[in-house]
Amino acid sequence: MTSLISRDRLVALLDAARQQHVVIIGDAMLDVYLRGDVDRISPEAPVPVVRVRDRKLALGGAANVAQNVAAMGAGCDLVAVVGDDRAGSTLREHLDAGRMSSRSLVTVDRPTTTKTRVMARAQQLVRFDEEDDRDLQERDVEAVLAAIGRAMPQATAVVFEDYNKGVLVPAVIEGAIAMARARQLPVVVDPKFRNFFAYRGATVFKPNRRELESALGAAVDLDHPATLPDTLARLGVEHLLLTLGEHGMALVSADTAATGVVHRVPTTAREVYDVVGAGDTVTAYLATMLAAGATAREAAVVANFAAGVEVGKLGAATVSPDEVLEAYDHHLHSS
Repeated sequence: MTSLISRDRLVALLDAARQQHVVIIGDAMLDVYLRGDVDRISPEAPVPVVRVRDRKLALGGAANVAQNVAAMGAGCDLVAVVGDDRAGSTLREHLDAGRMSSRSLVTVDRPTTTKTRVMARAQQLVRFDEEDDRDLQERDVEAVLAAIGRAMPQATAVVFEDYNKGVLVPAVIEGAIAMARARQLPVVVDPKFRNFFAYRGATVFKPNRRELESALGAAVDLDHPATLPDTLARLGVEHLLLTLGEHGMALVSADTAATGVVHRVPTTAREVYDVVGAGDTVTAYLATMLAAGATAREAAVVANFAAGVEVGKLGAATVSPDEVLEAYDHHLHSS
């Protein structure tokens, strides 16, 4: 891994990250964690009674990508929708308090997506989702495109973060990609099942293996990658970065796919405590590193180090440049 990027190059990219500004477009949400103890079963139904001891709020989805970008010292605009409700106000407050900005959020007539997890010690008992995941109405699409247009002049990279909550409809995707291409900005996509093939012109397309195989309707064999050129052509993107969990990542590029070249990036995680939010961290680092001048392969390597740090933390967490550098040094000295 350390042979794929030198320490001096890594330091230069992390320093350059502070001068970047990433526009993140997608589904933002508020994560609520209720933690407590269970010592009895309810007399009303055969369910545990949780005595809540702690309540924690966190940014989720595209908002978690934004806070990972901010953790690098870079600027960002989060273009997402929230409702005219308490959860929306809370999400705005968290963005503004975390050296991010809520100026590009669009208020719409639907509830702010909120996920509430009930935890007993380290065990999740149940999750409640409050959301309206239908596609945005036409007037809301226009408002989102206007917010993207206002954010673009500062942008050095663009991210699409899709959680199938209705923001990333074809009109938003096509309009934003056209704006990004007009400015020759790198575009990173973290897709879900809706509109999977709608991101033609993107720089890096980053599904996990399950998402890609579900969209293709076929298994992906990285040891015999003969079908990958066709997959790239169908997607219409420059690079396909397939995340493989504990097996790291695989990068396929349009300019080398015909020869069957697959660049493998092995995992660097020292311990895996919680994988929640790791994909958001990868997306944030990919986009910011590309904006800083990294090649797709370099960006994947740096993002992989960041993911290795993130999975060692509880819940969706941010990763600082110093932590990435420390992970690099540890890997260098242990390999």
